[in-house]
Amino acid sequence: MTVFSRVAVLFGLTVFASIAKADSTPNVVIIFTDDQGYSDVGCFGAEGFTTPNLDRMARQGMRFTDFYVSQAVCGASRASLLTGCYANRIGMFGAPSHASKHGIHEDELLIPELLKQRGYATAMYGKWHLGYQEQFLPMQHGFDDYYGLPYSNDMWPFHPTAGDRFPPLPLIEQNNIIGHNPDQTKLTTDYTRRAVDFINDHSDKPFFLYVAHSMPHVPLFVSKKHDGISEQGLYGDVIREIDWGVGQIMRALRKNKIDDKTLVIFTTDNGPWLSYGNHAGSGRPPREGKGTAWEGGQRVPCIMWWPGQIPAGTSCNEIAATIDILPTLADITGAPLSDNKIDGLSILPLMSGESGAKSPHDVYCYYWGKALHAVRSGPWKLHFPHGYRSLKGDPGNDGIPSPYIQKKTGLELYNLVEDIGESTDVSEKYPDVIKRLTELADQYRDSIGDTLTQKTGSELREPGRVE
Repeated sequence: MTVFSRVAVLFGLTVFASIAKADSTPNVVIIFTDDQGYSDVGCFGAEGFTTPNLDRMARQGMRFTDFYVSQAVCGASRASLLTGCYANRIGMFGAPSHASKHGIHEDELLIPELLKQRGYATAMYGKWHLGYQEQFLPMQHGFDDYYGLPYSNDMWPFHPTAGDRFPPLPLIEQNNIIGHNPDQTKLTTDYTRRAVDFINDHSDKPFFLYVAHSMPHVPLFVSKKHDGISEQGLYGDVIREIDWGVGQIMRALRKNKIDDKTLVIFTTDNGPWLSYGNHAGSGRPPREGKGTAWEGGQRVPCIMWWPGQIPAGTSCNEIAATIDILPTLADITGAPLSDNKIDGLSILPLMSGESGAKSPHDVYCYYWGKALHAVRSGPWKLHFPHGYRSLKGDPGNDGIPSPYIQKKTGLELYNLVEDIGESTDVSEKYPDVIKRLTELADQYRDSIGDTLTQKTGSELREPGRVE
């Protein structure tokens, strides 16, 4: 072992030990964007706009390059983030709208409920998307304060593809509708200001703050102060305003002198909605985007920041996911989990920079609806035969989407370390890998099902339903 290697090992052990000795009730801030592409952050390769605050956060923290959501769609992804479960396990599919009669079940333990056991104040500002009826709203699931939209910002009468499908879009404060069809140019700023006020008001006790931006989901809106500031156009302006919001939150933490006892996580709910062209983000170099089990749909940018606890300027290339956040917070705080089975695992050793730390996942699943489209283990990703959507031709422009067509993939194997774009199928070379990954996939087919193989899972839970 070289001198450098010995120093690196000692540094990793020191950092891990410091997390173990750190305050067991750190503040937690999750900033969650909507439809932001993998490379739509400066430190992940953004082009046409900059993200100075997120880049600073990465320089002072850790980038996760192989970070995943459970499904490449809004509602299912958010359900997994907050419960630590694959969306299939808890019956939360798709993107619930005003017509949906289901939502998150009252028996599921969400992150705010987990942390309230340890005395945390909790607040959420932004897009919810786990059911719009009062029984499903944030105030009934562990949050002390809420302001935002109950579902996606395109679910309103003015979207070019809406027709007469949607009623006026409600804006909700706590449990009350305070208006309809809000001025969306103000949403990012409003969410940010409320977040900063919450930090200022709760700096003397532990808190959990969840900021779930409505942007950059279409339709795109930006405030006047950020309009026209990027070379990329409106999409770049929207990302710049989100980045500004990140900066405001980080400044509030420093101003209140609580930055060294606050964990901040930035990530997004799924990949870009590619049919919207210049109003969509970039999934490159991963393949495809939102609505697919290709890397561009479920691999998302992630940055974690916790001064003195997460080593600065580092990257983690191990598999980690939004389902891991809840059990990791339980690990950090000592808050007890419920008896309900979850799928996430603690990634505290990865966050701490522990030398030799590996992903806790032997296998990670890529579901679309109730179908298991692919699995990953280590560098290997195996696609099972399935159909998927892809652009028919040129993408849309200025808020008008282009059509999709259906394509099919067979049983295909990719080495994601060498081929993040999933361009070269190597299935013929590695039959043993295919056999192993198929056996791992069967475990989840037995547990939470798979319509491609007509399996009904034995460990499924129902969502909440309105009577």
